[in-house]
Amino acid sequence: MNKKIRIGPPSAKKIAAINAAKRRDDYMWLRDPNWSAVLKDPDCLRDDIRAYLQMENEYWRAALATTVRLQERLFKEMQARICEDDQSAEDGDGDYVYYRRWQKQKQYPLFCRRGKQTSKEEILLDGNRIAQGHDFLRIGACLHSPDHQRIAYTEDSQGSEFYSLHLCDIKTQTELIEPIAGVQGDFAWLNDSQTVAYVGLDDCHRPDEVRLRGVDGFDKLLYQEQDKGFFVAVSKTRSSRFIVIQPHDHSSSEAWLLDADSADSELWLLQRREKELKYSVEERHGQLLILTNADGAENYKLMCSELLPGRHHWTDFFVPEEAVLLESMLVAADFIALLQRRHGRQEIVVIDSVGQHHCLDFDQPAYELDLINTLDYHSPLLRFSYSSMTQPEQTIDYHYQKKTRTIVKQQKVPSGHRPQRYQIQRLLVSSYDGEKVPLTLMHDRSVALDGRAPLLLYAYGAYGHSSSTAFSVRRLSLVNRGYIYAIAHVRGGMEKAYPWYRQGKMEHKQNTFADFIAVAEYLIDNKICSARRLAIHGGSAGGMLIGAVLNQRPQLFAAAIANVPFVDVLNTMCDPELPLTPPEWLEWGNPINDEKAYKTIAAYSPYDNVSCQAYPHLLVTAGLSDPRVSYWEPAKWVAKLRAHSTGDSLILLKTIMTAGHAGPSGRYEDLRETALNYAFLLYVMEPFLPNKRHYL
Repeated sequence: MNKKIRIGPPSAKKIAAINAAKRRDDYMWLRDPNWSAVLKDPDCLRDDIRAYLQMENEYWRAALATTVRLQERLFKEMQARICEDDQSAEDGDGDYVYYRRWQKQKQYPLFCRRGKQTSKEEILLDGNRIAQGHDFLRIGACLHSPDHQRIAYTEDSQGSEFYSLHLCDIKTQTELIEPIAGVQGDFAWLNDSQTVAYVGLDDCHRPDEVRLRGVDGFDKLLYQEQDKGFFVAVSKTRSSRFIVIQPHDHSSSEAWLLDADSADSELWLLQRREKELKYSVEERHGQLLILTNADGAENYKLMCSELLPGRHHWTDFFVPEEAVLLESMLVAADFIALLQRRHGRQEIVVIDSVGQHHCLDFDQPAYELDLINTLDYHSPLLRFSYSSMTQPEQTIDYHYQKKTRTIVKQQKVPSGHRPQRYQIQRLLVSSYDGEKVPLTLMHDRSVALDGRAPLLLYAYGAYGHSSSTAFSVRRLSLVNRGYIYAIAHVRGGMEKAYPWYRQGKMEHKQNTFADFIAVAEYLIDNKICSARRLAIHGGSAGGMLIGAVLNQRPQLFAAAIANVPFVDVLNTMCDPELPLTPPEWLEWGNPINDEKAYKTIAAYSPYDNVSCQAYPHLLVTAGLSDPRVSYWEPAKWVAKLRAHSTGDSLILLKTIMTAGHAGPSGRYEDLRETALNYAFLLYVMEPFLPNKRHYL
């Protein structure tokens, strides 16, 4: 680039060291040996590492100094599209309705309720008050007790996902116990309204135990997990019959059930863990409903059982058609709802009280559905959300008997929005091996697909997570400027059911990157865009994808954004002390004791494959308190890229010193982060934009 920057890029010192993968690593010094303490207290970071990260932050600010006004303009655009005094759909429970609402210019929601017979509001929890004195706040969950007299909530004040659990009296607004530090964000009330089941974290940030804590100080260890590859979750069946403890890894799970009426009851195991057996459980009318991949049903099926341990009691209840994936279930007193995916498109199946089922259909080429777990188990209404890339989100109540839909909340776009202004296309792109990769495009109808428009291509492709095609007020700031926004539904997700995930993990991981490259080549070859106008974006495991394709085909791309990218894959997978490493072996392979897995990961690991070639412009973000992708991974990657890149592209690292994996907290700060990403794209691609004034 010809644009002058007042300071030069930092040059990280090289200190020869051998990392966990037994490879030379000149930037290993960026990994603080006391990393676990840094997660709990970022002020513990070693001084030389802090100084380097601060230099990188000074550099990105200097490099993008001329975009400050553009960032503010983008932020104001996105802010104008959100309803600043918004309120969620009301959710009835007993004599009350519960909801969240936001106030203008405030970062965090209020958790509220009112009596069904009155309009008087009670504020149960004010996130803005809790956030005072903190640079970060995330409420993990806020739940009222069954008798409506108390609330429990979890809060994380630094982004490390070490939550604190609070139990409070609603009437007096006082805390009933000392907050419990170092817990997971999820928990469940027992039916006595006195006791909470919560998940404790060990020193390596692994959720490994479930405890009961009463408002009278009662404390009891309920479950202890011994396998470091298994994480523990806790929930309550929607019928309120059981507390469910679910140990799980990426390929198997088991469920322990506790009678929710008694803290003194005995846990019992529904089905012991087996390799490749996954299941989740709900209860209805004395019968268990089990969503599982048992009996070779890799796309899952619904089974039922009496309240007895052992899989031999399970019988089929609902088996979907072949190649149809069951994603989730919601159980009510008189019906069951299943979210399924057919040929990449989601559907809702409703099964009534006599076992008859029908399907809810939707007419957009690409959209997003989600089942909403409301408070009234006995209601005949199924609540779900629906949106598409052009349609703002609707919260809909569906009466399963009358088959009627009622929109109970419509997302507002105060600055105005015309869905008909935009075009959505769903295409299929041939990958290197003939597999058809779904590609979703969104653009303004006035934009010609002739190669002149810039395009941002996003993908994730890991853990079986399907990339969302929901509405976003943010991407409109690009699309309204003439950008094409594209999503590559590459292998590693489950857009084409479970085999699509299986073909993008472990020894097949290269398929994820090959699919993405095939989509990029398709866009260029068909003159939808050109290489010099093609930007790419991914985060976390999607950031790994970005790093891999930049090493393999950098000439295809003009710019890239990698948010908290998982790029030091080989080294991390060889370090079993890191929080996520043992359970992640089932996603990537275990290079410690499997030579084939070592070679496979070494062949694509972005950090290990940086080479002397011209890389495109790159913005990388990290979070100092990130327990999922440690801050040193993106820091080391940027240092190595800068040392090897033969071009003059900008390579920037932004480390958020007061946040973790999800970035800054607060709805406005989150918008500012997106504004920075988009300003970077507009800035570095400016020379290739056909009408610069229009884009900027």
